[in-house]
Amino acid sequence: MRRLSFGYRCDTVAREPGTIVVVDRGYNDYDSFAALQQQGVFFVTRMKDNADYGVLERRSVAEHSPVRRDEIIFLYKLARGGRDLFLRRIEVWDENQQRTLVFLTNHRRFAASTIAQIYKSRWQIELFFKALKQNLRIKTFVGTSANALQIQIWTAMIPILDHT
Repeated sequence: MRRLSFGYRCDTVAREPGTIVVVDRGYNDYDSFAALQQQGVFFVTRMKDNADYGVLERRSVAEHSPVRRDEIIFLYKLARGGRDLFLRRIEVWDENQQRTLVFLTNHRRFAASTIAQIYKSRWQIELFFKALKQNLRIKTFVGTSANALQIQIWTAMIPILDHT
């Protein structure tokens, strides 16, 4: 089963091959992306405006689609270091915000619109955790193991869930 992982730093946690990591644009690290690629892990992020890249291939996009471009690119920074990392650059028009969003991924099989939707899901997770932070009365964690964290979060959520 494929996993979807949301986070800031994509190189801090070992992930199973096939996992899709969704990374905030502010934490783009091309060396980490290359490491993920080598591990068989996929990633989706927003591309930085100042990224220095070359286009290898332009993929076809449907007419009248919000997807404006779907390209296979390489990054000059990695190429100068003798490393090849061929990525997918996807431009999508966001009608609600009236702007173009540019996504970067190493996943070549999903439709471009699916890549955009994966990144959009990241924002929903951010909002969920923001609500948890605002509503849960957890100042510090007593334990830090996965089990301890889950117990503390569930315990803090019981009063919230009880009132809904």
